[in-house]
Order: sequence, then C-alpha cells, then structure tokens
Amino acid sequence: MDVRFATSFVKLVLDCIDREYPHSQLCWFDSDEDIKPPREVTPAFYGCLDWHSAVHGHWLLVRLCRCFPSAAFADSARAALDCSLTPAKIQGEIAHLQKRPFFECPYGFAWLLQLAMELREWDDPQAKAWLVTLAPLETVVATNFQLWLQKLVSPDRTGTHSQTAFALGLVLDWARSRSDRNFADAIATKARQFYLHDCNYPLQIEPLAYDFISPGLAEADLMRRLLAPIDFANWLSNFLPQFHTAEASQCLQPLQVENPNDYYQAHFRGLNLSRAWMLAGISSHLPVDDPRLAPLHTIADLHRQHGSLDVTSNCYASSHWVGTFAVYLATARGLGC
Repeated sequence: MDVRFATSFVKLVLDCIDREYPHSQLCWFDSDEDIKPPREVTPAFYGCLDWHSAVHGHWLLVRLCRCFPSAAFADSARAALDCSLTPAKIQGEIAHLQKRPFFECPYGFAWLLQLAMELREWDDPQAKAWLVTLAPLETVVATNFQLWLQKLVSPDRTGTHSQTAFALGLVLDWARSRSDRNFADAIATKARQFYLHDCNYPLQIEPLAYDFISPGLAEADLMRRLLAPIDFANWLSNFLPQFHTAEASQCLQPLQVENPNDYYQAHFRGLNLSRAWMLAGISSHLPVDDPRLAPLHTIADLHRQHGSLDVTSNCYASSHWVGTFAVYLATARGLGC
C-alpha cells in the first residue's frame, strides 16, 4: 500500500458514502411507520449500498488517514467522517437498534467495533472526539453482539454476511484491544465449542456459492488467535490436511470475475482478498520451521495478485465495498492485533 493506491481507495468511499441509492437492506417491517428513506433509518451509515458497507467504508477512511496522515486526501476524508459521526446521527443509529437489536449482526456489528477500535488506537485529537461520539453506539453494538453470541447454538458455515467465524475473529480483536477479558473469554469458549474438534474440512468444494469469505480459512484464522503455535499447527493438520500434500495449491485457486457489474460475481473479488489475508494470518502463527509455510505463502500471493486486479474499478458492484478488503489486507490489520 502506497499513497497512490490509498488515494484511489479513499476516492471510492467518498464517491458513495452519502450515495443513498441504489440501496439494499434486509429489514422486518411491522407497519407503514417503518418504511422510510435510508438516511432517516440509519442517518450515520446509509450510503455505500447497505449499512455494513457504509460502516466499513468509514473504517477505511479512518485506517488510511491514520496510515497516511499527511496525504492530500486527509482533509476530505476527515470532513466526511466529521459529517457522519455527529451526536444526533449516532443517536439515530441507536434508536434503530433499539427497535431491531440484531440488525446487521454479526457482520455489520463486527465492522462497527473495528471502526471503534481504529479510532481508539489512533493518537489524534479529532479521532478522540469521534470516538467519544461513537462510544454509545459501540456500547449498544457490543452488548447486543454478546447477547446474540450467548444464544447462538451452532455456527453459520456459509461464505457471506452471516458467517460466524469471520465475525468472531474481528470482534475478538476488538475485545482484546479493550482488555475486555470477559468478552474475549466468551468468544473463545464458543469458538472452541464450535470448531476445536473439526477435522478433514473439504476446502476443495469452496466457494459454496457467491462467497466473499472462505468458511474454512475464516475458521482457521479464528483458531490461530486462540491456540498456541504448536497446538494450532496440530489442529490445522487435522482440519486442513490438504496443506501437507504436494498438491496443496490445487485445493485453493483464485476466482475469476467474468461480469464485473454483477453484484454476486463481485463477491469473488473480496474472496480472493480475504483468502490472502487469512492465509497470511494462518502462516503467522505456525512454527517457523513448519513445512506448510512455503506453499501457504505461494497460495496467498497468488490470491493477493488476483484480488488486486482492477480493484479500483468504478463498477459499483465492487467499488462500494471491495476497497475495505484491499486495505485490510494491504495494511495487515488482522496481523496487528
């Protein structure tokens, strides 16, 4: 990541952060009163096609302003953040969650907490002020996520927004950044319950559909956060024995996007990028002499290269969200937790 690419990603977000339509929202309507324009329902995060993309679009702006504080885009990015993160708008978000406590849970909730974590780690006066504004919503989201987790009986093993392991990994990073031992322990307990005894995962069947997350790699990327390196290495041998074979790279090939205007096919851009960062996370926690490191690095690099192709495309199917995945990968966000 250099300032040139950072600028292009910021531009993608600024082009849609207040673009209300087209809009996609899965929501339960109880009456006519519930049918309102997106800007009235979720006044801080209504652009970028949907709520979760708007949230992690804001995360991208914070992340890149933090990484490139002197960049030319900093002023416009800060102005956009200042426009969204106001007390009145955040209260509007809280009011929405009071009606629908698990709206966009777990995926959107995980990114909201990542946004709060990024602000908290940034030693900047304006960031501190935004964090104070966002904090009440952060508290509501964290509380509701924990309630959701307590009631969760089995994990979602698909490759899209409802996927459990991916969200648990992001929220665990947030909980640890807050030194919230109870929350982190609750996530660890569920993760061990769901995944500790998994074995022989058929990675070759992925993607399951139009995935933007690999269910198998997301699970492994979560477990590397919880297990000591030698224990993780043993767990990985049971879970993904394919990586021990000479044909390891054949079980995971990058996906092609034939029609960049197709919203479902665009998911494959994110899948290539998220696979790359999850493989990097998995590799980072293996012993230095593990024979799987070389093939894992090769597979990760291949996905990084494919995921980076045309990543700043103006096709709205990708441009409203895929920059976040590129920035998360390029700035090694998940490895810094």
